[in-house]
Amino acid sequence: MNFKPLITAKLIILIMLSAFISSCSNAPQKPALDPANMDMTINPGDDFYRFVNNGWLENNPLPDDYSRYGAFEQLNEENEQKLYDLLMAIRSDKSAAHGSNRQKIRDFYNSAMDTASIEEQGITPLQPILDRIEAIDSKEKLQTVIAELHQTGIRPLFGMGASQDRKNTDWMIASVGQGGLGMSDRDYYLKDDARSKEIREGYKNFIAHMFSLAGYEDTEAKKAVEAIMQIETSLAEVSMDRLTLRNPYATYHIMTLDELSDKSPNFNWASYFNSRNVSIEDLNVAQPEFFKAVSDLMNSVELEKWKTYLKWNVLNSSASFLSSDFDKANFAFYGTVMTGSEVQRERWKRVLGVLNGSLSEAVGQEYVALYFPPEAKERMIDLVEHLRTAFHQRIGNLDWMSAETKEEAYGKLAAMNVKIGYPDKWIDYSDLEIKDQPYILNVLAARAFNIKRNLDEIGQQVDRDKWFMSPQTVNAYYSATMNEIVFPAAILQPPFFYLHADDAMNYGAIGMVIGHEMTHGFDDQGRQFAKDGNLRDWWTEEDSRRFDELSQVLVNQYNNYVMLDSLTINGKLSLGENIADLGGLSIAYQALQNKLEEDGRPEEIDGFTPEQRFFLSYAQVWRNHMREQRLRQQLNEGPHSPGEARVNGIVYNMEEFYKAFNLDDSGERFIAPDDRANIW
Repeated sequence: MNFKPLITAKLIILIMLSAFISSCSNAPQKPALDPANMDMTINPGDDFYRFVNNGWLENNPLPDDYSRYGAFEQLNEENEQKLYDLLMAIRSDKSAAHGSNRQKIRDFYNSAMDTASIEEQGITPLQPILDRIEAIDSKEKLQTVIAELHQTGIRPLFGMGASQDRKNTDWMIASVGQGGLGMSDRDYYLKDDARSKEIREGYKNFIAHMFSLAGYEDTEAKKAVEAIMQIETSLAEVSMDRLTLRNPYATYHIMTLDELSDKSPNFNWASYFNSRNVSIEDLNVAQPEFFKAVSDLMNSVELEKWKTYLKWNVLNSSASFLSSDFDKANFAFYGTVMTGSEVQRERWKRVLGVLNGSLSEAVGQEYVALYFPPEAKERMIDLVEHLRTAFHQRIGNLDWMSAETKEEAYGKLAAMNVKIGYPDKWIDYSDLEIKDQPYILNVLAARAFNIKRNLDEIGQQVDRDKWFMSPQTVNAYYSATMNEIVFPAAILQPPFFYLHADDAMNYGAIGMVIGHEMTHGFDDQGRQFAKDGNLRDWWTEEDSRRFDELSQVLVNQYNNYVMLDSLTINGKLSLGENIADLGGLSIAYQALQNKLEEDGRPEEIDGFTPEQRFFLSYAQVWRNHMREQRLRQQLNEGPHSPGEARVNGIVYNMEEFYKAFNLDDSGERFIAPDDRANIW
């Protein structure tokens, strides 16, 4: 009886929102290239990054609620406003049936924004979990509770999930890997430099404060700090460093369940997997020595310390979803100490980030229906194929690669799958219950749902339609085991993608991003995977030697790129991204030349040639401010170079850049031809 009015109400909301979006789309569009953002007093041969971006940097100071702010963040803010408008429409939709995606989105968001209830609840919603930990009276029960926590996305000690078998990528297997650290890198526990000590002390204070908020006396909180630092430092000592983690062979060790049990006998792995409803035959043990150490720690660490460590994992992973005292303490360490952020972002923006992670495709399905024009996908397909053709040409012109390896490279490039915009199949959220309950409980429910979906893939054939980013994410990625490049709808907006701008602007921005992701299939990591995604060496020994030799030029350049005082970029840790930047820009330039040859050469725009606009477009994508703490963190953890270095570290290696701006060897950043990096 009520079915027709419900449909009508929903349609009215959609029509009103569509009208609002249409009115926004008719507003004056920002120019693809704004000369006000540039600084013509700077010689492009001295500092191309500031030549292109100095005006923008001066007119757009770093906001207090950001540790980094640039083109990505600006686009993300615009995208957040679109999502906010969408959320407000969904909240007003009284027709959303119970169990529908809209009801779940609405109730999740409402629970997060009900700060009065969250303040009143405090830590109470977590009490059953904390009581469960307190009741542990044996190492056997300890391990059972670890499995239970893992089911809700709380990850003490290690992580476990489904992943492709790297040497048989048609199938999903279980994989276990190192984890259990509260700080973002093992080195913060182990190094004695001033910054590491500062972060370590900040972390200890954070732990003590959190336990104080949870009702612990000062002496108890101090004991908690000691127990947690003992366990986490022990884990850090046996964790692989970030550079080793870049080697896909170093983290691939197929074992049977019995072999893992022999390696790590003091942890009951059969019981663990049974608790997680997973049937195991073979699995990948990413770091065998780490799990040997976990076994040893099970014996050597007292039960009470383990209980404290588990409680810490619960508090730490939940803090930002609890009352403001916990939330502020969490920000004070992870925001201020680690990255230098001065104030938190508005609550609705933070909640939106959590919602996007928890109900990613439920939100994404609504997003693309309103904000992603079909013409954008059509133009992207054309761009991708022009980039693929250009990459094929450049492979053919390589003088360092053998004919045998070139044929394999052609095959991998041709087989590379492309996904644009959004998935063909959406996630079914029917089994996820989101309701009017404390925010943290909705978060844990969503985590458990997404984890179960992942674990259900173990032993199954790979779903090649699956996406690993939501459509509303401003980013892109390459998957080596899938051999695919993926461009979510949200990145297909200025300054990355211009539906109606000239080709030069698009090829310099999103074209370079396409080339960048393609090149990841051939960087120092991606090149180790064949066209079917399997981990296999398809290079001749001589080709590998030459590739490493050419890559070392980039390593050396970035090792000597000073970013802060005497701090330089880690050329080895950032090598994959730097190869992809240089390769992506070179391929995109080739593709633009092919396009100009096809369509004819246009007139200059704003006094700039197509080649100049290409490089200008590239450079403006990477403009950003960064706080010193965030910069130090990025230099320490990688793998991306800071924005300035992604411009200046790349363009001065390209002869096409010098020609475009008629530059000679007098520029401060001039690199002699024999010293330039040139791989793809």
